[in-house]
Amino acid sequence: MRRGPLPPSPLWGSPCRSATSAPAVSLAGAQVTSETKEVPENQPVDIPCSAYRSDWGSPRIEWKFQKGSSLVLFYYAGALTDPYKNRVVFSVTSIHFTTVTREDTGKYICEVVGGDSQIAKSEVNLIVQVPPSKPVAHVPSSATIGRTAVLRCTESDGSPPPTFRWYRDGMLVPTDPKSSLSFRNSSYTLDSTTGELTFNPVSAFDTGDYYCEASNNVGTAQRSDTVRMEASEVNVGGIVAAVVVLLMLLGLIAFGIWFAYSRGYFQRKDTASKKVIYSQPSQRSDGEFKQTSSFLV
Repeated sequence: MRRGPLPPSPLWGSPCRSATSAPAVSLAGAQVTSETKEVPENQPVDIPCSAYRSDWGSPRIEWKFQKGSSLVLFYYAGALTDPYKNRVVFSVTSIHFTTVTREDTGKYICEVVGGDSQIAKSEVNLIVQVPPSKPVAHVPSSATIGRTAVLRCTESDGSPPPTFRWYRDGMLVPTDPKSSLSFRNSSYTLDSTTGELTFNPVSAFDTGDYYCEASNNVGTAQRSDTVRMEASEVNVGGIVAAVVVLLMLLGLIAFGIWFAYSRGYFQRKDTASKKVIYSQPSQRSDGEFKQTSSFLV
C-alpha cells in the first residue's frame, strides 16, 4: 500500500544502535511508502525496497530494523551486519529471509540516496505469525456480592497479539450482558483485547466455572483451565463470632495476669538483705556472759 508524503520521523536523523555508524543523511524531503506483510513462523519471506530507483545509477542503500525503541543497522556499506549474514540474501530491490522467527517481527526500513542527493525511503512492517499458547485464567475463588471482581486472561506467545473470550459454565460470555437471557442479571465489562472481565458489582448470578480462550486466526484457538468463582454475601455472623472469641481470649489473659499478681507470683523475695543484730549489756561481771536481747532487721 502506497501513501503520500509523511512528516519527518524523529528517528531519521538519529544514530543507530550498531557497532558501525553511518554518515547522517536528512530524509526530511523523501517520499515514503509503507506496507505490512504477514508470514508464518519458520517460513521464508521477501521484504521489498520500494524506495529503490533504477534510474539513480548506483545509489547508496541502507537497511535498518526497528523493534520498539531499538533501531539497528541491518545492511550498511555494501554488507549485511553480523546477526543477518547467514540468514539473509541482499539484492538492490529486496532482502530475502531464508526463514523467520517471532523475533524478526518489526519494522524494516530501506533508505536510498542517489548520486545527485535524491532520497527515498520505504518501510515494511513484518508480522511473523505465531499461534497463541495456552492462556492462563486468573479468577478469584470467591467474590463478595456488591463488590468488584476482576478476571484476567493472559497469553504471551501469540503474534499478532490474540483476542480473548470468556466462558461461564461452558457458555460464551457476551460483550453486552443485556443481550443474553443467561447473563442479563449480571453487571460487567469485557475487554477482548486485554482479556479483562470486570464484574461491578458482583451478583449471586456470577457464581460459576470460568475459563478463557485466546485466538489470533493463526492455528487453533487455545483455552485455559477452568476455575470456579463463588459469589457470596458478607458473613456478618462469622465476623461477630470471631470478635466475641477474641474478646473472650483477651479477658482470660487479663484475668490470668490479675490472678498471678494477687497470689504474689510476680513479687521478689529478698532474703539476702536480712541481718541479725545482737545487743549486749554494757556491764557484766567477770566470767559471766548472757545474751539479753536480739532483733532481726
